[in-house]
Amino acid sequence: MRGSCKLLAAGAVLGALAAACVLHPRPAAAPANAPPAAAAPGALAAHLGAPYDVVAQESLLTILVYRGGTLASAGHNHVIASHDLSGTIYVPADPLLASFELHVPVTTLTVDEAALRAQQPSADFPPDLSEGARLGTRHNMLGPALLDADHSPEIVLRALRTEPSTEAAGVLARLECTVRGQPHTLAVPVHYERGGGEVVVSGELPLKQSDLGLTPFSALLGALQVQDEMRVSFRIVARGAMPRAQ
Repeated sequence: MRGSCKLLAAGAVLGALAAACVLHPRPAAAPANAPPAAAAPGALAAHLGAPYDVVAQESLLTILVYRGGTLASAGHNHVIASHDLSGTIYVPADPLLASFELHVPVTTLTVDEAALRAQQPSADFPPDLSEGARLGTRHNMLGPALLDADHSPEIVLRALRTEPSTEAAGVLARLECTVRGQPHTLAVPVHYERGGGEVVVSGELPLKQSDLGLTPFSALLGALQVQDEMRVSFRIVARGAMPRAQ
């Protein structure tokens, strides 16, 4: 197998969120026809405050995936991105009562856009990655062994609760990230700005593939592998939503 198709990870989004072309999902703990899991303790019972709809054209989620092992030079680091986030953020007067539901369509996730690779440290993300490597990696990422786009067309992020943060204009969002139909609870530090009918939410965090129920690829007794930890960053722009129909 070519190394360039061996190094891609889950992500999204918040979340994500995407998956490596050689990451193997862990077997589901429950059968496919199992009833939906109950909401996590402390989950927000209802949305409060003014709604703001995500502006996809101005929002961006990126996930950096890194090669590993003694034969790491046979592969590549990758930049996975989503330009198609959708959903609504609800912001009351008390930011600790804020909530959201966001959707990340997996079929429009991009792999190694030249402009996004150019924004990364050149030593880690050189520009000379072939189109064939990009297309092959994306094909495997969306296949049934990974994100399974045919049966799980989106990643969903829902607020559970929000906690105080030591950072100015920041909170810690506890959220449920559903990947391949399986929910996972994450804690995401978030910085927000609100004004002029607009909310901008941004943040950056390390995220392990195993936190999303995926197992990093490893071959040749670990000589060729994908690092478990990725780097996720996001900037979500949302504007005042139109009045909801009653």
